[in-house]
Amino acid sequence: MMLGLRVGAAAAATRFLGRRVAAIATPSGATMASHGHADVSQTADMSKPMYCDRVDTPLPDRAYKDELSAADKSLKQKEKGPWNQLTKEEKIALYRLMFRKTYPEMKQPTAEWKTVMGGVFIFLGMTGLVVWWQSVYVYPPQPRTFDREWQAKQVQRMLDMKVSPVEGFSSKWDYEKGQWK
Repeated sequence: MMLGLRVGAAAAATRFLGRRVAAIATPSGATMASHGHADVSQTADMSKPMYCDRVDTPLPDRAYKDELSAADKSLKQKEKGPWNQLTKEEKIALYRLMFRKTYPEMKQPTAEWKTVMGGVFIFLGMTGLVVWWQSVYVYPPQPRTFDREWQAKQVQRMLDMKVSPVEGFSSKWDYEKGQWK
């Protein structure tokens, strides 16, 4: 009878979760999940060309600037002519119409490692605090057998009893000189 109750409860839970997942996966469910706020999550249309600055992808799908101003349009017209007539600033401006960053700008190191190392140190610090708290408040005190005095007395007792005198512990003790061999 207990097995029947467990199977029935598992089936009910599966049906409940199945309905929840189906409600969230559908478009109307997405609106319902965001509580009527349609602007909470925006989806990217991956069928349209996208711009991205990446060192391993030298040519993005589209230019950086889609909408050109009047100055940009006149510069694009000048681009069709001989390039030796363009000034250095105009060439840079034409480059900036196509790309947002240069390769040296993309390869420039960031300070992200500081954030990562800060997170690691915070994690280690919190772990240390938990270990300390457990050693103080959770774990019982160490048994007396861990004390150096107790261990010295135990060794002396084993030597007095001559424990394993042939090949064991006591065989390494010189009883005449009173020291280890």
